[in-house]
Amino acid sequence: MIQKQVVAWGDMDAFGHVNNANYYRYFESVRISYLQAIGALDQLEACNPVVSANSCRFLKPVTYPDTLELGARVVELRGSGFRMEYVLVSSRQQAVVATGEAVVVMVAAGGGKLALSDVLRQSIFRLEATVGHTPAS
Repeated sequence: MIQKQVVAWGDMDAFGHVNNANYYRYFESVRISYLQAIGALDQLEACNPVVSANSCRFLKPVTYPDTLELGARVVELRGSGFRMEYVLVSSRQQAVVATGEAVVVMVAAGGGKLALSDVLRQSIFRLEATVGHTPAS
C-alpha cells in the first residue's frame, strides 16, 4: 500500500528537519490505511490490532516543503499477527529517507492474544498480490 503525506511546517524541530517522532506518525498513518484495507478495524469490539514492536532507520533528513510517499507491506504472517515493513520516499529528494518495521499482534478486547483469522490472512494475501508480493508464513 502506498499513500502520500505532505510534510507540514510543524513537523520540523529546532534543527530544521522533520522530528524523528513524526516518522512513527507517518508509519502509523499508512499502517491504519493498510488495516482498513484488509478489514482489521471492522470488529474492534472483539479484536484489536496492537503494535508490539516498532523500529525506524533514518537514512536522510526531511525538511519542509516536501511530500512523502509512505509504503507499507506485510512481509511475514505469524500465529497471532504479522510483521510489516515501511518505506518513506521523499519527492523532493527522489530518494528513500527512512525504512521501518513493526510487529502487529491481534489482541482480544478483554486482553490476550488471538489467532490471526483466516479472513484476515486471505485479505492480506489478496492485497499483497495486487503488487506481486507474497508474505512469508
